[in-house]
Amino acid sequence: MNILIADDERVIREGIQRTIKQICPDYGVFLAASTEEAVKVMEEQQIQVVLTDILMPGLNGLEFMGISKRRYPHVKWVVISAHSEFSYAQEAVRLGARDYLLKPIGKTRLQEVINNLVSEIQLDSKKSLEGQRLRTSLKYLREGVFQRLASGLDIGNLDLGPFVQNYLNFYLIMVQLDTGDKSVRLEHFIVENVLSELVDRNGLGFVVSYDRQSLLGLVTLKENVQIEQFQEDVKVHLKHSLKVPFQIILSGQCSDFNNVPQVVMRMRKASASQAFELEPTKGSGEKAIEVALQYIKEHYNEDLSLEKMASVVFLNPAYFSQLFKQKTGLGYKEYVTTLRLEQAKLLLLNPKLKLAEIAEHVGYQDMRHFTQMFRKRYHLTPTEYRQQQYINVLMGNVEAIPKE
Repeated sequence: MNILIADDERVIREGIQRTIKQICPDYGVFLAASTEEAVKVMEEQQIQVVLTDILMPGLNGLEFMGISKRRYPHVKWVVISAHSEFSYAQEAVRLGARDYLLKPIGKTRLQEVINNLVSEIQLDSKKSLEGQRLRTSLKYLREGVFQRLASGLDIGNLDLGPFVQNYLNFYLIMVQLDTGDKSVRLEHFIVENVLSELVDRNGLGFVVSYDRQSLLGLVTLKENVQIEQFQEDVKVHLKHSLKVPFQIILSGQCSDFNNVPQVVMRMRKASASQAFELEPTKGSGEKAIEVALQYIKEHYNEDLSLEKMASVVFLNPAYFSQLFKQKTGLGYKEYVTTLRLEQAKLLLLNPKLKLAEIAEHVGYQDMRHFTQMFRKRYHLTPTEYRQQQYINVLMGNVEAIPKE
């Protein structure tokens, strides 16, 4: 059995890996520090179980699970989290998580969860698994043929009759990404799963990867679904999930598969005059800032650059910075600095902690930089602040804190 552990904290994911290896040394255990790495592992390995943290760079763990279930319906999911808010557990259960673990995870509890999942997997009949593999193979064959057709490539002597009869009238929808030179693996994964889910919900069809920057969907809509509403739903969902600009190009209603290459060519030309979508919807942006604040509270002692934090909540950095200031009244950097230095003041009350230890604990690897930031904010060095607090304790006739 293969298990994937997706958590951005190295200590957590490696600790879980060691425990699983002690319990089940024959199991394959794969690690991912972000959802992008997790997507890569799941594409390259046959994963049966995924343990995912909630707060992750890229997509959060719940969103990752939600959009992955269509592509990997056989995978068993376990959500791990540092906090026990009921709303997270409720959403995890709604999405089909088999369990919800709180950090720190004890060995006994982890062993119990793994054993339960193994029992569930063993109950899955061989016949049903083989049937699933056959359906998946046919799906990829069908989509591969359509991809060649849409690109204007020869499909040989393949008979399209059985395929065409299911799509007497259809629309083509292209999603084009503006990703520059960066890897597009995660973005392709998101668009494919989000668009496929909406196609299934509103009619019949599928989605293929057309080229590095584009995905192409085909859909025959239900009688009560309007194409304008379908297009708007796609836009809203992609705005919520994508952190890169994108375009949605829609064809008119089609009925002849022989014309697909020409229609796709016109759609690509039309994209040159169409603006890219960028900013997420207001509701999703506000929710993203709430997630960001919780993440900062739990990870303030780590690298928290604006770019990394924006990727955690899946927003464009400039837009994230704007939203953050609207929500908190402070710039992102100022907010993080204030949180770190306030925590440092509390730690300075403990005489057993060295200044270097305190600096590192609140996210400053450079002792000199920590001292400069502290003095700039409070007009005292950390040592002077500690001495001042010691004097205040004495003046208050309370048992004095011994000096280092």
